[in-house]
Amino acid sequence: MVRSKIIIPTIIFLFLLIIISIIKNETRIIEKKLSKLNKQIILKERDLNESELDFYFLTSPAEIEKRVKILGNTNYNPINNSNIFLNLSNFTDTQKKISILNKYNEKETKKN
Repeated sequence: MVRSKIIIPTIIFLFLLIIISIIKNETRIIEKKLSKLNKQIILKERDLNESELDFYFLTSPAEIEKRVKILGNTNYNPINNSNIFLNLSNFTDTQKKISILNKYNEKETKKN
């Protein structure tokens, strides 16, 4: 009887000790993965900021005029605001409308 009183708490203690060790190792692995992901996020944010800075520099009117003068293109015409698309879906929608109108115009000319 006395042995069972010692054995049961010892088994429980060992079991809990093993469980805690496993949880601690899993936590350490997850922390390492989070650290790697945070480093990647920081690098991506830095790349994004640099890309935005390049975009703003290259699309500034003064820079565009300078590049046009360097290239010697005297027929430079700025793009109308209606020709600038904010995303691909706007562009594809407009292209679909244009193609539908072209098909309609072709049908009309064939009828005449």
